[in-house]
Amino acid sequence: MRIYFLGIAGTAMGNAALLLRDLGHEVTGSDQAVYPPMSDMLLQAGVEVLEGYSVDRLQKLEPDLVVIGNAFSRGNEEVEFLLESRSIPFVSLPGVLNQFVLSKRQNIVVTGTHGKTTTTSLTAYLLEQSGANPGYLIGGAPLDPGRGWNNGSADAPFVIEGDEYDSAFFDKRSKFIHYAPHIVILNNLEFDHADIFRDLEDVKRSFDHLIRLIPRSGFLLINEDDSNVLSLLPINWTRVIRVGVSESCELRITKYETNSKGSKFDLEWKNRRWLSVEWAMLGLFNARNAAMACLASALSLLGEDRITDFQASGIEQFRGVQRRQQIRLETDRLIAIEDFAHHPTAIKEILESVRTRYPNSRLIAAFEPRSNTSRLEIMRAPLCEALSLADAVVIGAVKKSPDEYNEIMNTEALASDLNAAGIVAIANLSNEASLKALIELCADDSGQQLVVFLTNGSFDGIIGQFVDHCLRGNF
Repeated sequence: MRIYFLGIAGTAMGNAALLLRDLGHEVTGSDQAVYPPMSDMLLQAGVEVLEGYSVDRLQKLEPDLVVIGNAFSRGNEEVEFLLESRSIPFVSLPGVLNQFVLSKRQNIVVTGTHGKTTTTSLTAYLLEQSGANPGYLIGGAPLDPGRGWNNGSADAPFVIEGDEYDSAFFDKRSKFIHYAPHIVILNNLEFDHADIFRDLEDVKRSFDHLIRLIPRSGFLLINEDDSNVLSLLPINWTRVIRVGVSESCELRITKYETNSKGSKFDLEWKNRRWLSVEWAMLGLFNARNAAMACLASALSLLGEDRITDFQASGIEQFRGVQRRQQIRLETDRLIAIEDFAHHPTAIKEILESVRTRYPNSRLIAAFEPRSNTSRLEIMRAPLCEALSLADAVVIGAVKKSPDEYNEIMNTEALASDLNAAGIVAIANLSNEASLKALIELCADDSGQQLVVFLTNGSFDGIIGQFVDHCLRGNF
């Protein structure tokens, strides 16, 4: 089949295109902004990527199916042609994955407000290390496994990142509704994606719909430490396994501590030690990601009666995902870390973990309020609480669009709130100004400094510019 991806350069779309090409389909696609690493991956695989959009070109290509990414809506000329002519079938990305990949597989669907990419990557990595040949689709750029997709063996589990965001402009259901779950990991649950969800109850409703798709033979792995997750219980149609630090958990995280190498902890299955882990990852939240990944892997390969036979080989060497606790620079004078954190809870967790790992460093948080939720005024108070874990804060520019539907956060008020709490904070109207403010802050101190960049976007390139500035010997 000839399949055309509208928006092929996105991480999820590009990996899915490669997945379907590996199944024998002829794949091509178009996008407006095509850049590495996805552009390089597609080029190396021999997938043609077309720049921009053209109805004439699409008609000449005559694909059998068009996959429309969820970044596209009415007004795009190729979308309008598809709707008007009805000459070519079209589908969402989750829809095409269900049709060609997931409908007949035993799928592990990794969900939650935070930690999906890391947990999906680790689950896929552990299954590979165990000798299985799993399928997987990861919504980021993992260091382990070495790429973001694999079809694997038809009889092996398929691990997929289950995003609660909507599927397409014509299908407003969450993506994970299409993923035919056998095992669902529900790591945490908070209000997010304010552009599509009204409130927390609306988010919960979507997760409830997913849970109802788990068969009787399947499993729901829940975070016992999260009250929002627990509010979805009771569930009587599938097996529920609780994971966390509480004594009531069947899989319990114990003896967690940060050390010079990263962190270490034990996993106890039904009150008996199962695994001891020491790795470079930081934070109790990553220990929970590991617990979920180990449990899902063991269940999918061995079943519930043989959980402790799974040894999680190679977990200590797991390197994580690009842009998650990624050290961009490390000298005696300065350490720079980039993290994808943008929700207040994720920001709090990463700042707590690096504060523990580097207790003697001056901690400077550089935060870009870019996501549709983190830009909102209703997030100002929780962001203030999270960012107050730093010694100083640089707040990047808020990008606004003419069709805003909610009140955008007043970043100057956020800086004022932080200053009132004794935190040096600077709000900026441009990210160029944010870079200048950050350099000036770092120049004011002679001790070791730890700069943590917090953004789900590019921060307009200032992370690389800051690192280059430091490498030129300025710090």
